[in-house]
Amino acid sequence: MSARSVEVTLVKAGRTKIRYPAEVVADDGTRLTVRAPWAAEGVRDFGFVRFEPGDVFVEHYWRDRWYAVKEVRSAGGALKGWYCDITRPARVDGAGVAVEDLDLDLWVSADGSEVLRLDEDEFEASGLVDSDPEAAARAVVALDELECLGREGLVELLR
Repeated sequence: MSARSVEVTLVKAGRTKIRYPAEVVADDGTRLTVRAPWAAEGVRDFGFVRFEPGDVFVEHYWRDRWYAVKEVRSAGGALKGWYCDITRPARVDGAGVAVEDLDLDLWVSADGSEVLRLDEDEFEASGLVDSDPEAAARAVVALDELECLGREGLVELLR
């Protein structure tokens, strides 16, 4: 039996930011977990981590939570850490998963020594606080929750 493939679509500010194929690892009706290779071209160096060709992402999308968590491993299998996107709850259908990125992100290093809040300036500049205050409030709560989980051990969330 072969694994089911889906398409992951990340939308930001009403436009498709990236779309890529992924393999379904698990789906319990609330959380969809997929595996995909690094989908962007070339290397993306954030300073605290590099995403590069050969990296593998195990991505967790919830239908009822305002975030997605992506476990990042090198081509050799070494854990780099977790990149967390603050998003609206995932929309999942038979062909794929779509999430709307709300600009806020969190990075948790593999050893847990770094828990970094990212892109708060982009979030503020997005205008979401004015255009959709409820979504903006949920996004901030989600980031706070993930930051706490990151400091306490994000792995527990993914079991």
